[in-house]
Order: sequence, then C-alpha cells, then structure tokens
Amino acid sequence: MKVWFQKQFDAAMKLNRQNILDMCPHRVDTFLDLGCDDGEWSVQVANAAQAKTVQGVEIVPERASAAEERGIYVTKADLAANLPLPSAGFDLVHANQVIEHVADIDLFAAEIFRVLRPGGTVIISTENGSSWHNVFAMALGWQMFSLTNLSERRLGIGNPLALHRGESDHMKTWTHKVIFSYRGLREFFEAHGFHVQGIRGAGYYPLPAGLGRLDVRHAHFLTLIATKPC
Repeated sequence: MKVWFQKQFDAAMKLNRQNILDMCPHRVDTFLDLGCDDGEWSVQVANAAQAKTVQGVEIVPERASAAEERGIYVTKADLAANLPLPSAGFDLVHANQVIEHVADIDLFAAEIFRVLRPGGTVIISTENGSSWHNVFAMALGWQMFSLTNLSERRLGIGNPLALHRGESDHMKTWTHKVIFSYRGLREFFEAHGFHVQGIRGAGYYPLPAGLGRLDVRHAHFLTLIATKPC
C-alpha cells in the first residue's frame, strides 16, 4: 500500500513541476527561489524562465552549500523573517512546497511583494486542503493527509494511511504549519496586493494525476501565478 501511495505522490509531483515550468515567464533578468534546497529544481526553473541570474534562499547549511555548488548565489536566511535582499530586485520569485512550512506567512508574502519589481511575477505551489483525499480523511475524523506532518517528534499524526507515518528523523523545518484551499490561496495573495493570474492543479488521488488539471479545486497540488502591480 505504501509503495502505491508513493507512486501516486510521485506522479502528482511530476505533473505539478511541469505546471510550474509551463507557467514561467520567459527571458527574465533576475530569478529568486525561496527554499531552494540543493538547487537542482532551481536550475530547472531558471532554465525555463531563461533567467540571467539565479539566487536562492535556504536555511539548511548543507543544502545551501549544495545549491552554491550548482552556481546559485544563496542567502542563508529564515523565510519567516525579513529577508536580507534588496527591494524591487527580482523579476520572478518562486517557492515550491515551501509556504506550508513557514511560521509567518503574512511576512513571507509581504517580503515577496517587497523584493519583486513592479510587474514582476510570483509562482507559489503548495498542497491543497480541499483535495478529495483530504476531504475524505477529515470526513472519517482523521487528520487531513496534508497536515499529518505537524510535529518534529513523529510524522503522520492522526492518519493511519499517512505516507510518512511513524517516522521521526526529519528536521523541524520539514513540518507543515498551514494548508490552503483553492479559494484561500487566491484570496491570501490578493490580500497582499498581488494580481492573481490563475491557479493550476495536479494530482487527483486515487485517480490519474492529470485529472487535477481539470478539477483544480480538488487537486492535490495547487500552483498560483500572480503579478505585482506596476
């Protein structure tokens, strides 16, 4: 069963990443990846955007070092704090599966708005609290799948089918703090002054991942694209 769940997740993640690449604007000067990890995915997004310069923010030292080895200039900082980056300095800001880990999402969004140039683009991808498998889990009185990893002491809390249930060897930064729904994600970024251009979906457990593109509101992953007003 766990192997089947992992395959479903991997298919959804692959499609979600393709959504991000398809949504990237082209020929940007400056690209910033928030929570860039080891930089492997950052490079793929930068290539899709044809970015001239690539920067990242990462709090885990060894992951930041790995990203720097890939040629990314990395700022080692906490995404729940003010970023030591210039205002209006980036054409494209991206964060994939990051916002759900951030303790202060208002500051996170405000800092994205600040560092974006007028007319710049932000692409945010995260899990969807209104995906069908989350809805069904909560109807059973279980913790939604997307919010089972809420404690560094033990993962998979409250859901007997959670993918990482019982594991305890993950960092505190790996835990989830907030999970958005389709409408919640849109209205949150609108509240911070962004013009939302659209949201795409990926993953549709237990059915094929591509159905998430058709029924975005119940897809597992949501990817939002928005711009900062000029």
